[in-house]
Amino acid sequence: MEKKKDILSIVIIALLIVISATGVLSLDFSKSYEITNQYGDLVKMFGNGIYAHDSYFAAPIFIGTDFMILFIFVPLFIYTYFQNAKGSNNSTKLKLMSVYSVAFYYAASLSFGVTYNQYHLLYIGLFTCTLFGLFSIMRKIKSEELNYDSKMGIKVFLILAGVALIVAWVPDIIQTVISNTAHPLIEVYTTSITNVLDMGIIGPLCLVCLHLLNKKDKLAIIILTSLLKACIIVGIMMITQTICQILSGFEVTLPVLITKSGSFLLLGGFALYFNSRLYSNLSPTRR
Repeated sequence: MEKKKDILSIVIIALLIVISATGVLSLDFSKSYEITNQYGDLVKMFGNGIYAHDSYFAAPIFIGTDFMILFIFVPLFIYTYFQNAKGSNNSTKLKLMSVYSVAFYYAASLSFGVTYNQYHLLYIGLFTCTLFGLFSIMRKIKSEELNYDSKMGIKVFLILAGVALIVAWVPDIIQTVISNTAHPLIEVYTTSITNVLDMGIIGPLCLVCLHLLNKKDKLAIIILTSLLKACIIVGIMMITQTICQILSGFEVTLPVLITKSGSFLLLGGFALYFNSRLYSNLSPTRR
């Protein structure tokens, strides 16, 4: 069983490297072209690499994410994998599960958010491996041995994170509903996968985790580790995404930097603090 788990982790690492490296190598802003989308609006397309058929606005965001995955997240995944393989316990399993969660978020974003391309099967493969890998690791965690005394700080963080992930995107959507128009950044896509994941899953999950913490439910600790790791990675991701957007010529205004990028970066900083406190406060687990 352990051997199968090891193979699954290795497959995920390999897929992450291939997919993200291909995205990074697509960085070229000189091949753009324009088309008319399904709403009759003129859309500038990226025109190069694996994201050739994605919009000129979205492709730099995808590439910024790929930079973070390849140079920061993959080394973190490899380190966490070997740490668990060397001495598996509840703490190392929680850490491994948390990086699986981030990889699953990345896979879902690619599978449902990127325009269909040659890597579609790889995206699905990564999505499947990370999803079932999550279940596999979760069932090995001995939740009855977990003991974490949650303080007011982490509870306030979960409230702010849950609300922020919803409020950050709601105004733009409500505006289009009232005006009966398409979202200005929907471009060639049918929906925004970021809205779906953040508003439909991550944000509500923060509030569910808070409820479980108040009930002293051990499941809250398992969920919390994944939420904190996701917030940390997204915070770092905001930096690489913003850099790629600026390099593409997109004008990032100060209000956007503060309300979107800045808020996620701030949440990531707090998540990093609470993540370190979480593992230091967990009761020792038996091997």
